[in-house]
Amino acid sequence: MTWRATDFIPTRRLEALTDAVFAFALTLLVLNIELPDDFDPKTTQAFLQGLAGLSDTFIAYLITFLVLVAFWSGRARQTSEPDMAGPAYTRATLFHLLWVTVLPFSMLAVSRYNVAGAVWLYGANMILLAVTGILISRAAKRDSGRDDASDGRIEFGLLIASAVLSMLVSLWSPDYAMLAYLLNVAAPFMRRRAGTG
Repeated sequence: MTWRATDFIPTRRLEALTDAVFAFALTLLVLNIELPDDFDPKTTQAFLQGLAGLSDTFIAYLITFLVLVAFWSGRARQTSEPDMAGPAYTRATLFHLLWVTVLPFSMLAVSRYNVAGAVWLYGANMILLAVTGILISRAAKRDSGRDDASDGRIEFGLLIASAVLSMLVSLWSPDYAMLAYLLNVAAPFMRRRAGTG
C-alpha cells in the first residue's frame, strides 16, 4: 500500500468507530420503550392492556431497529472502501454517524407524540442518514478508484421516498405515517430487478 496525499486515517479505525456507534444507538433504542410512571397493573389482563398501549412505540422501535441494522449491514458489506480514508470519506462517515446517534431521539419523539411534527423530525433524520450514506459511497468510489455496482442507490432512494411519504401521510394521520417505512422491505426485490444485487 502506498500513501497518497489524500490519505487521512486508516479505514479500519472508522469501521471500529462505526460499529461502536451503531451498537450504542441500537442499545439506546430499547431504553426509549417505557411504561408510564403511574402504570401499576394488578392483573395479567391490565398488564397486557398496558403493553398494547405501547403499540406505536413498538412499531417505531422495530422500524428504527431495522433501518439501523440495514445501514450497518450496508456499511459492513461495502467492498469499495479504501485502506486509507481520505478527508471526504472521513467527513461523510462522521456526519453519517452524527445522524445515527440522533435516531434514538427521533424514535422517542415519534413514539411519544402523535403529531405530524414528530414524524417530520423522524423523516428528516432518515433523509439525512440516506444522504450521508450516498456521500460515503461516492467518497469510497473516489478514494478506492473502484466502481462498486452495489452502492446503495436503491436502498437510499427508497428510504428517502418512504420518509417523504411518511411525512405526507402524517398531515392526515400521524398514527399511520410510520407504516410508510414498510416500503423499504421492497429494496432487495428492486435491487434484483435492477440487476445490482
